[in-house]
Amino acid sequence: MALLFKSETDRASLWRDAFARLAPDLEFREWPEVGDPAEIEFALVWHPAKGDLKRYPNLKAIFSLGAGIEHIFSDPELPRHIPVVRMVDHGLTRGMTEYVLMHVLRFHRNVPELEAQKQAGVWNYIDYPPAWERRVGVMGLGVLGGDAARTIASFEFATAGWSRRPKRIEGVECFHGEDGLARFLQRTEILVNLLPLTDATENILNARSFAQLPRGACLINAARGRHLVEEDLIPALDSGQLAGAALDVFREEPLPAGHPFWAHPKIWISPHVASVTQPSTAAKGVLDGIARLRAGLPLENVVDWSEGY
Repeated sequence: MALLFKSETDRASLWRDAFARLAPDLEFREWPEVGDPAEIEFALVWHPAKGDLKRYPNLKAIFSLGAGIEHIFSDPELPRHIPVVRMVDHGLTRGMTEYVLMHVLRFHRNVPELEAQKQAGVWNYIDYPPAWERRVGVMGLGVLGGDAARTIASFEFATAGWSRRPKRIEGVECFHGEDGLARFLQRTEILVNLLPLTDATENILNARSFAQLPRGACLINAARGRHLVEEDLIPALDSGQLAGAALDVFREEPLPAGHPFWAHPKIWISPHVASVTQPSTAAKGVLDGIARLRAGLPLENVVDWSEGY
């Protein structure tokens, strides 16, 4: 059997080594050197070329290289009868939680203000509340958001979460649906976005949602750039409605030179590296999925076409 691999990074050798170690009988083919298309049974991809995945008549499953799947679903010629599997991996999940926790603590402990004081040569005391008085909210309570919310709560922050449907997480006050969104935003001082990107969630971070947050709230967006209405962010920061933003994802990547986000003193930028899939652990998950198919068992973490995630 052959697995087609396509990525936009230079980490193919790491994946090849991981699969060679765990499944030496699996033939690893890196796109575009695919060989005979009829021999491809599985695809592990990020941003596949439009129309490419319909070329493989014996394709049985498509695995996403990352947590998101919109890069696959954006292909209008994607064969809809083939299951698409989200990447669920311990390394990916914990990496995202590390990123989120880093910025929650950074905003909670006023690190941007301390850094500005250092640059200005100013020595002023800056107070902060205890963690249990700091209200943190996580949008999206799936694998990534759920782990982040539980970890934040373990630091005794007053933690809440919002999702489209009801969820229950110990130590986390859970809101859901349109009715719950406003109440969730009104109580949230540090807002973390880990939602999947769908028609319903695109542009959800906008002037209206910012206005519902307490004045001086902070934003952490590590989900997708299209969740954020970019032209609404700087006015919210300049007015003081938002005190800061940490952004790892953008509508256009790389973020273009001259984009106003680069120069804004209240925006912290990272180049879509909040978390990366770790081949050493994720390859095993892909192989487990292949084994389930071989055994006639249902795949786990399959994307629901009707929901978009």
